[in-house]
Amino acid sequence: SGLLTRLQTAAPTIRTLSSSNSSSQNVPSCLWKLGQLNHVAIAVPDLGKARSLYKDVLGAQVSETVALPEHGVYTVFVELGNTKLELLHPLGEKSPIANFLQKNKTGGMHHICIEVDDINAAMTELKEKKIRILSEEPKIGAHGKPVIFLHPKDCYGVLVELEQA
Repeated sequence: SGLLTRLQTAAPTIRTLSSSNSSSQNVPSCLWKLGQLNHVAIAVPDLGKARSLYKDVLGAQVSETVALPEHGVYTVFVELGNTKLELLHPLGEKSPIANFLQKNKTGGMHHICIEVDDINAAMTELKEKKIRILSEEPKIGAHGKPVIFLHPKDCYGVLVELEQA
C-alpha cells in the first residue's frame, strides 16, 4: 500500500506539470527542423562477432559490411523497425573508432544520429549558437547523404551526428 499511496500522491503533480504552459513556447523558431532518430552507433572490436550476434542470435535483418574510407570505418546496419543500429569497426590506424576502442576495449555506444530537414541551415544556426561542428563542411555518410558531427562537450557528453533527411 505504500507504493500506491506514493503513486496517488505523485499523480496530481504529474497532472499539474502536463497541463501547465508548454515550455515549447519559449523555444525560438529555427530555419531547420530536427527529425527522427536515424540510428545509434556502436563501436565494436570484432565486427564479425557483433554482426553474428544481431543476425544469428537475435534474428535481426543485418546489412553487409561496407567500408567508408573517408570516415575511417567499416559499417554494418542492423534494422530494428523504428530505427537502426550501426556497428562500427576501424578502417585503418587513423580511424576515430580505433581511438575509441583503445579507450573502450570491449566497445560501446559511439554516437547517435538524428535526421534534419536542412543540414546547411542547421550548421549555420548551430555555429551562431556556439555549438562546435567537427568539420567545416558536411561529409557524405553511410546512407549517401550529407552528415555533420557535433562536439560531444557541447551536447552533454554525446557525440551527435546530424544527417540530411
